[in-house]
Amino acid sequence: MAQARSGDHVRVHFTGRLDDGTVFATSAANEPLEFTLGNSEVLPQIENAVEGMDSGDTKTVYISSDEAFGPRREDLVQEIPKGSLPVGMDVEIGQQLWIDQPNDEPLLVSVADVSEETLTLDANHPLAGEDLTFDLELLTVDVHVES
Repeated sequence: MAQARSGDHVRVHFTGRLDDGTVFATSAANEPLEFTLGNSEVLPQIENAVEGMDSGDTKTVYISSDEAFGPRREDLVQEIPKGSLPVGMDVEIGQQLWIDQPNDEPLLVSVADVSEETLTLDANHPLAGEDLTFDLELLTVDVHVES
């Protein structure tokens, strides 16, 4: 059996949990996560955990909020006038919107609150400020062969 190494394509079942045990993501009822080790397609701590595992191995990895999606930043929460939305656009709490920025780089925000005259938008990653635990099971390793 081949151990997973940088350059290998892997398939991994995972369950991601918060400190209170809440599952925020899982592949259990879906297709497994697929990625190539060394391509920075997933959090580095997950890549590091999978590297060296054999098919069928399981591992649990803890990732602090600072190493995952960073601390929650209040400066990324802004209240804007409802009138700045396109005419006829209705929004609700939890909805995600793409906002154009001056540098032409669109920004994904979540609607945190809606009042009669304003919207509160939050540009923090939904998992910002959260410590994460991932249960991993390596299903397959497609060994990369140098050409």
